[in-house]
Amino acid sequence: MSVTDKGGDMANRDGDVRDRLQQAALGLFQEHGYDRTTAAEIAARAGVTERTFFRHFPDKREVLFDGEAILREALLAAIGDIPDDVGPLDTLFRAFGSIQPLLENNRSFAKPRQALIAGTPALQERELAKLAVLADALAEALVARDVPEVRAILAARTGMAAFAQAVMSWLDDEEGGLGARLDLTERELNAIVTHC
Repeated sequence: MSVTDKGGDMANRDGDVRDRLQQAALGLFQEHGYDRTTAAEIAARAGVTERTFFRHFPDKREVLFDGEAILREALLAAIGDIPDDVGPLDTLFRAFGSIQPLLENNRSFAKPRQALIAGTPALQERELAKLAVLADALAEALVARDVPEVRAILAARTGMAAFAQAVMSWLDDEEGGLGARLDLTERELNAIVTHC
């Protein structure tokens, strides 16, 4: 996900460079494959130096995972705004719903990005690691709301798996919208929990 801060001239320039690097990387990965694309080639296509590339991203994988910190911050802020008497799974799905605009605004990048990840084992591994870190952050936020630790961990990991499934389903087929996919996923997850 590419979300940039538009708060000033320097931020605009940096955000523009990051966006150009992301678009260049995605295009090159699609054309030549992830393994056969170098950071230098990405930088050249974006019209910047390789040094500039590494000032923005530690490696070529991170070009595709840039928005993870922004996503985490948005989810944690949303959880902080939800009343304490709301259950853990409901809390998570309310938080997921709150970031719907971020995801919808990024669909044109996220759809080909997800296809690339699905076909590249090294990127699949990074995606799973990023999702695990995000689930851990959500679990900590639930514990801070006095949810027992084991319940918080189970809710966060289950919720993240359900959220990822809803997003991937929506990326595969936009019809019905992301909100409808999240609602369906929450209903089905609650049905599983209720009937097990």
